[in-house]
Amino acid sequence: MMEEITMEKVSVFSEKIAKVQEELAKDVVGQKDIINNVIIAIVAGGNVLLEGVPGVGKTRLVRALGKTMSLPFSRIQFTPDLMPSDVTGTNVVEKDENGRLNTKFRRGPIFANLVLADEINRATPKTQSAMLEVMQEHKVTVGNDTYKLEEPFFVLATQNPIEQDGTYPLPEAQMDRFIFKLIVDYPTNQELLDIVKMTQITMEETAEAVINGAEILEMRALASQVPVCDEVLMYAVSLVSNTHPSVEDCAPSTKKYVKYGASPRAAQGLITAAKIRALMEGRFNVSYEDIDVLAFPVLRHRIKINYTAVNEKLGVDDVIAKIIKETKKGN
Repeated sequence: MMEEITMEKVSVFSEKIAKVQEELAKDVVGQKDIINNVIIAIVAGGNVLLEGVPGVGKTRLVRALGKTMSLPFSRIQFTPDLMPSDVTGTNVVEKDENGRLNTKFRRGPIFANLVLADEINRATPKTQSAMLEVMQEHKVTVGNDTYKLEEPFFVLATQNPIEQDGTYPLPEAQMDRFIFKLIVDYPTNQELLDIVKMTQITMEETAEAVINGAEILEMRALASQVPVCDEVLMYAVSLVSNTHPSVEDCAPSTKKYVKYGASPRAAQGLITAAKIRALMEGRFNVSYEDIDVLAFPVLRHRIKINYTAVNEKLGVDDVIAKIIKETKKGN
C-alpha cells in the first residue's frame, strides 16, 4: 500500500532538488531550464536528447550530475565504426587457474547509472538499435543471457544540429524513447565571461554529492503518488491527440502544419514529468502550467512538421505553441 503524500514530504522533495540545483550551478553556468528538465528526466526514469553546438557544456553537465547524485558516470563517443558490442559488452574466452577455457561476459560502458552518448547520430543504425533495448527496458541481452542495469539508469544523448555530414538520423522508434529533447543555446556574453573565469581556476567539477541513487528512487515513488485532476489529465491527452492531423477534431494548426503526430508515450511522459515539476515547486497537484511548459521538450522530437510550416519559416516549437493555444480554446 502506498504512503499518503504530505506537505512535509513535498517540502523535503523540493529541498533536495534545490540542493542539487545549487551544486550544479558551481559547474554549469546558466542553462537553468536545461538543468531543471534533466533533473526531472532522471527522477522520472526517462532519457534525454540534447541538441547543441560543441563546447556548450553538455559533457560537463552530466559529469557534474554524476558527482552531485553519487552515481557512476560513463561516456561513449559514437563513431561510424562503433560496434554494438563496444556499447553493451561482449563474451570473451578466458583460461582459469586449471587451464580450462571459460566464457565470461565483459561489461561495456553502458553499465553505469549515468551514460553520456556523445554524438549518437554518428553511429550506424546497427549500433543505434543496440541502444533501444537498453533505453526502454534497462537491460542488455547478449547471446542467451540478459543483464539488468542498476537503477536509476539514465541516458543523455547529444547531437550537433550543424554538422550533418556522415551522420545517421535516429529512427522514430529510438526518438520516442527520449522523454525530452532539449535545445542547448549558446551562452550570452555574461555567461561566456563566467565560463572563462570558472575554467581558469579549474577544469575539474567542484560539485559535491547531496543525494544518492536510493533517494532518487524514493523521489520517483513519491512523484507517482501526485494526484492529477480529471480536467488537467484530459487537457494533456487532448494536447497530444491534437498533434495528429488524421484526428477529425484536431487543432487547425495541426491540419495545416503537421505531417505526423506524437505517440502515446508523449502523453505518458507529459504527465509523469508534470508530477515531478509540481513537487519541485512545492505543490502536490499538477497544474495546466506544468503541462504547457513541458509540452515543448516532450513533443518537439515526436511530431514532424510539413513543408507548409517550413515555407512559412515556422519551427517545431512555433507549431507546438499554436497547438497549445488552440487546445486551450477547445477546452
